[in-house]
Amino acid sequence: MAYNYDKFDINMTEFVRDNNIQSSTGYLLITSLKNKFTYVYEYKNGWQLEYKWSSTVGKTSTPTVKGIFSVGKKYLAIGGETSSVKYATNIVDDYYYHSIIYDAKGVAIKDDRLGLAISHGCIRLATSSSKWIYDNIPERTPIIIN
Repeated sequence: MAYNYDKFDINMTEFVRDNNIQSSTGYLLITSLKNKFTYVYEYKNGWQLEYKWSSTVGKTSTPTVKGIFSVGKKYLAIGGETSSVKYATNIVDDYYYHSIIYDAKGVAIKDDRLGLAISHGCIRLATSSSKWIYDNIPERTPIIIN
């Protein structure tokens, strides 16, 4: 599927409407890598912007993947020996929407910075935002990242 991205970083709602984007779930997730925002649209007699959240995206050496995807599996938490994240929603492969970074036990915040290009490729959101996606966005919902 090819979209016209002329308005992508200028007016996201016009981008969505002009491209006649379809979704079998009634939702749409979009992330602007340039502006570092994630947008949630819901279809109600047309696409309506429900949320616009500051997002941390991949740094130059580990960029966030660009393309058109759909929501995959969800995990309450993902972690390792030194850190963890909450409410992880799969985009593709090892790329996720997820919370800010916590310690290995998921208790203490290690990195709560948003609006920067500092991740290993995943899209970080405030914990409340990643929880909202986890709780409300169905699998197969379209994701557009550019």
